[in-house]
Amino acid sequence: MDYNTYIVYLIGFLIVAIAANQIAKAFQKIKFPLITGLIITGIIAGSSVLNFITVEAVDKLHFLNEIALAIIAFSAGSELYLNELRSRINSIKWMTIGQLIITFVVSAVVVYFAAEKIPFMNTMAASSKIAVAILFGTIFVARSPSSAIAVINEMRANGPFTKTVMGVTVVKDVLVIILFAICFSIAKAFINGEDIGITFLIILLLELVASFSIGYLVGKLLQFPLSLKINHKIKAGLIVLLGYSVYVFANLVKHASEEIILHGFVLEPLLICIIASFVITNYSKHRIEFSELLEEVSPIIYIIFFTLTGASLSIQTLMSVFWIAIALFFLRLLTMFLGGVFGVVAAKDKKEYTFIAWMPYLTQAGVALGLATLIANEFPVWGHEFETIIIAIIVINQLVGPPLFKWTLNFVKESHTKANLQYFDGVRDAVIFGVEDQSIALAQQLEKHKWETRIVCLDEANFSREMVNNVVTIEDLTMKSLVSLELEKTEAIVLMLSDNKNFQLAETIYENIGTANVIVRLNNRDNFEKFHKLGALIIEPATAMVSLLDHFVRSPNAASLLLGMEDGQESMDLEIRNEDIQGLRLRDLRLPSDVLVLSVKRKGQLLVSHGYTRLRLGDVMTLVGSEDSLEKLKFKFDS
Repeated sequence: MDYNTYIVYLIGFLIVAIAANQIAKAFQKIKFPLITGLIITGIIAGSSVLNFITVEAVDKLHFLNEIALAIIAFSAGSELYLNELRSRINSIKWMTIGQLIITFVVSAVVVYFAAEKIPFMNTMAASSKIAVAILFGTIFVARSPSSAIAVINEMRANGPFTKTVMGVTVVKDVLVIILFAICFSIAKAFINGEDIGITFLIILLLELVASFSIGYLVGKLLQFPLSLKINHKIKAGLIVLLGYSVYVFANLVKHASEEIILHGFVLEPLLICIIASFVITNYSKHRIEFSELLEEVSPIIYIIFFTLTGASLSIQTLMSVFWIAIALFFLRLLTMFLGGVFGVVAAKDKKEYTFIAWMPYLTQAGVALGLATLIANEFPVWGHEFETIIIAIIVINQLVGPPLFKWTLNFVKESHTKANLQYFDGVRDAVIFGVEDQSIALAQQLEKHKWETRIVCLDEANFSREMVNNVVTIEDLTMKSLVSLELEKTEAIVLMLSDNKNFQLAETIYENIGTANVIVRLNNRDNFEKFHKLGALIIEPATAMVSLLDHFVRSPNAASLLLGMEDGQESMDLEIRNEDIQGLRLRDLRLPSDVLVLSVKRKGQLLVSHGYTRLRLGDVMTLVGSEDSLEKLKFKFDS
């Protein structure tokens, strides 16, 4: 085939992949995983429905799968950072053993004896049934680190249970690649009728040792592009290229060995990539940069991989094996439950974990699908039916797994999600933590604008009651002390203490109170990120002063207007609460001639607003104008 045809296939597929990404986002809005939308779009675009991506195109675009598998292996290895696993190593060890051995052994045995119920297995010889059974068992062990991390980040989870889950997840994905390399070689020998003697075992051992060694060398080689002072996109491209070159090299070695020694010497590219990533993560100074580059490139890779996988499926085959997939899903669930019980008992963890320890490990994604793709390519006679069953199981796991994991984190009380926002009670008020000249001046400024203020102090000796009247004293910053302040009714909270105390307060407010506007005066720039994750508005004095001077130099009129320095001019945020305004366009509001609309914010996102922007209840409008006009609008919008 000429290169022009390759280019046509590639461009056609990329157009479908771009569409798949947009369609998958629509699936997310109805609470379906992104992977489901990509696979379904691929199926529709594939040969079994619209035939936009033909069977021949899927075959010729196989190199995209190899690129994706390399990045998936890199991502799995990058999560295995030994320093973060040491505190829970005993629990991780026993839970991994339980999940790995019980899931693999029980699943393989049940699949072997249930082979008569699986269409493509019922006519196989006994040795071939054993081969397929151990391949099922291997893939059932695989987990999804990316899904686990997504849930943990969403729930802001932290604690011994969470650390164990993360450790087991990443360790299992490394071990499952090794287990797959062994089982894959044994399965090929069984199906091809080869003898499994001492020679076979020696060659298998040499293949594994060679894969480990090359993985170590690739890990060292990866450090070269990471050490270069070049654009990060170029670095990401070099990582992708190096990952694909591992597959090219493995294929060259296999074909060369078949010609020279009449036996294919099989290197395992997935194992090489995961070892390389492990080396970079644990034995180099590039761990953080490597992870960031993978996070940047992974979404694009996953779109390509899952869409192409969907295009290779037959919807007819999927429907015919759906009930088998349901049965195997429950088989995997049962084995994981047994593995979880074993892990908790053996590690002597808390008894409350016993019957819920399996729940975080249900979700599967890239690694499991990657292994299924390899099997489908190696055994084309029945491999695509095998792959279709695995994909159906993965989709079910994607739907059931994350909600179960979230429930578990709440059950063990290790989630730290944001409290529900309180409704506006009609009073513009602010609570300021810390008594000092700036906090007093801020309170006085707010009071001029008809806000009610309170200043909270931890030590009454720090101020004079004659100078400050609206001061409240509390003993400490615990939730018990904060209850008396009724912060849930407060519109804005300003934190002007030390960074440590500010963070303690910000986290408590985030988890228990849910105030929309928390403003933090930052003392150390290094602490910016942890406040930002809590949704706080952050003021760093030095940077704020430079930024303010910059605005006055470049746009003095706008700066003075926004800061309320013009006579009779003020700025104000108003939330739309009047149902009569719902659905009106900005141009139809009939605003006073001295009022300008600066922005419209909806659900935390700034809109690119114009005259035809329709307003909704809960939108926050930023206005600038005269005090009298803004006061009138406040009653109009809040009615």
